[in-house]
Amino acid sequence: MPFIPHTPAEQQEMLAAIGVDSIEALFEDIPKKFRAGELNLPAGLSEMEVRQKLEKTAAKNHTDLTSFLGAGFYDHYIPSAVDALCSRGEFYTAYTPYQAEASQGMLQAIFEYQTAVARLLDLQYANASLYDGGTALYEAIMMAVRHTRRSRIVISESVNPIYRVMLDSYTTNLKLDLVTVPHKDCHTDMEAMLAALNDDTAAVIVQNPNFFGTIQDFTALFDKAREHKIVSVISTYPVLQSILKTPGRMGADIAVAEGQSLGLPLSFGGPYLGIMACNKQLIRQMPGRIAGRTVDKNGRTGFVLTLQAREQHIRREKATSNICSNQALCALRALMYVSLLGPQGLKKTAQTGIERAHYAANRLERLPGVQVVNQPFGNEFTVKLPVRAYEVIDKLLDHKFVPGFPLGRYYQGMDNHLLVACTEKTTKQCIGILAELIGGAL
Repeated sequence: MPFIPHTPAEQQEMLAAIGVDSIEALFEDIPKKFRAGELNLPAGLSEMEVRQKLEKTAAKNHTDLTSFLGAGFYDHYIPSAVDALCSRGEFYTAYTPYQAEASQGMLQAIFEYQTAVARLLDLQYANASLYDGGTALYEAIMMAVRHTRRSRIVISESVNPIYRVMLDSYTTNLKLDLVTVPHKDCHTDMEAMLAALNDDTAAVIVQNPNFFGTIQDFTALFDKAREHKIVSVISTYPVLQSILKTPGRMGADIAVAEGQSLGLPLSFGGPYLGIMACNKQLIRQMPGRIAGRTVDKNGRTGFVLTLQAREQHIRREKATSNICSNQALCALRALMYVSLLGPQGLKKTAQTGIERAHYAANRLERLPGVQVVNQPFGNEFTVKLPVRAYEVIDKLLDHKFVPGFPLGRYYQGMDNHLLVACTEKTTKQCIGILAELIGGAL
C-alpha cells in the first residue's frame, strides 16, 4: 500500500466514531511521565536523497570476505530450491492460522516441520516455532519455572554468551536466581555442575557442542538432575545433531536450538528461527504453535492447532504462547532444507564441516605458538595464539579474511583465544591461505 489516508478530517471522523474529542484523549490513561515527548526527528528527505544515503551506508558492508566466523551462526550452502519454493505466495504471505480449518496446507507444513524437529532432536514433541535460539532458551527456563515452581537456574558458562546476555536482560524484573558455573579449559565443568544442583533448582542448562566447539555427553548430569526433579535443558547445533548423541538419548527434558543453519541465510542477523522440543511431561508448558493431525467425521485426514488452552486468545495474560507473527515461514524454510538434503545429506554436511575443522586445526597447530585447546570438537574449535586475537583479526581483514571470533569479547583472560568455524563451504585452499596469513601476522 503506497499511501495511507490520514487527513485531519479523517482523524476527527475516527475520533467521533469512538467517542473522544482529541488524539490526546486517546492516551489519557497513560501517565504523562511515561508518554513520548518531543521525538526530535531530523527533517524529511526526498526519495532520491534517502536512496543515496542508504546506498552510501550499504557500501560500508564487506560482502567479499572469506569468513571463519561461527559462534552460533553458520554459513551453510542453501539449495536454490529453498528460495524458489519459499517465495511462492501461498507460503510467503501466509500468516498465523487462526482459522485452522481454512489453513490445512499451512497446518500440514507446520506438522511436518514439528515431526522433522522431533526426529532430529529425538524428543516427543516440537513447536513451530520461536524467534531465535536465545528466546527459545529463555522460554525453556520459564517452562521449567512454571513446571517446578522453583526459581533457581544453573547454567554453564560454556553456553553461548550471547544467549546468556539475553537471559540476563529477559529475567531482570523476574525473581529468578541465575547461577553461572565457570567453564574448565573450554569444557563444561561436570563436577561443578553436579555440585551446583539441589532441590531448589528449577533447571540446569548446558550446550552441545558448547560455545568453544567442545563436544560432551551430559547423560550423567541429566540423570542427577532427574533425581532432584530438575528440568534438563540443552542448547544444540541442529546440523550436528544428525551425527552426535541426541538430546533425547542423553535424557534431556527440553532441547532448543538456533535454526539459522537449516536453510536460513545469515542476513545481517535475522530473521532467525528458535527451535524447541520437549518430552510429554512438559508439553502443556510449551509456547508457540503446535499442529496436530486428526480425522474428520468422514475419516479424512485433517490438521488442527492443538493444546490451545495455552494460548492468549483463551488464557489471556496467563498464556504461555504469544508467538503470533509469520514465524512459520522460517520454520518452513528449515523443513524445505532438511527435506531436500534428507538424512544422508544432513549427515554429509555435518561430517564435511567436522573434517574441514580438523584439517584447519592441524594446519594452525603447525604455526609457532599456536595451540588448539579443546578436544573433542565438531566443526568449530578454539585456538590460543601467542598474541591478542584482535591483532590477528585486524591484520587479516586487510587481506579480506575473517579468521574467527575473538573470545576475549565475552570471556575474561581469553584475549589470545580465537574461535574458528568451518562448514561444507570452507575449502582446503581457503584453510591453507588462512594458516599462511595467521602465520604471517604472528
